[in-house]
Amino acid sequence: MRKAAIGTVGVRTSHALAAAFFVSAMLAAPDIAAAAGAAIPSTSAETNQQTSPSNPKKSPAKKRTTNDKSSSIGDFIAGYEAAYALIYDEGDYNAGIMALRALDRDDNPDVATLIGYASRKLGRYDDAKVWYERALAADPDHAVTWSYYGMWQAEQGNVLKAKDDLEKVRSICGTDCRAYQMLKDTIDGTATY
Repeated sequence: MRKAAIGTVGVRTSHALAAAFFVSAMLAAPDIAAAAGAAIPSTSAETNQQTSPSNPKKSPAKKRTTNDKSSSIGDFIAGYEAAYALIYDEGDYNAGIMALRALDRDDNPDVATLIGYASRKLGRYDDAKVWYERALAADPDHAVTWSYYGMWQAEQGNVLKAKDDLEKVRSICGTDCRAYQMLKDTIDGTATY
């Protein structure tokens, strides 16, 4: 009887450890993927505020219960991926921005960067700048944001600043990362993004 009880405790402990490792991996994977330019947003250090780009003052955070957190992360990632597809796959920048804003995570660096990108593609350069700066305020080492902000700089005719941003990207992820290559191509005039 005692052996069976120990076995049950061991199985429960194994399941608990496996669940803990899975949750840890799910929380770390978006950060790694985002640094590589993937479509999965980071979920760490997120806030629940939504503000307009012209008003950087934050609204009060919404309270979430512990039970809401895991389902809200899944909902957030699914919503982000849908918005990402609208922007990159369909070129529907307005719908993508609306989908990202509906996530109510404007201060997440991946969300803010993608809103900045879509705004830039729509020719809304002032809005794009605000969103890139918001993303960098949330994560000063966000390579994709620096890359897109450098592209914004190049499009504004400020190639020297774009080269500064390229150096920042290099210091974050090296010269082999996609964020570096995209900005370098833009500065060199061989591609636009």
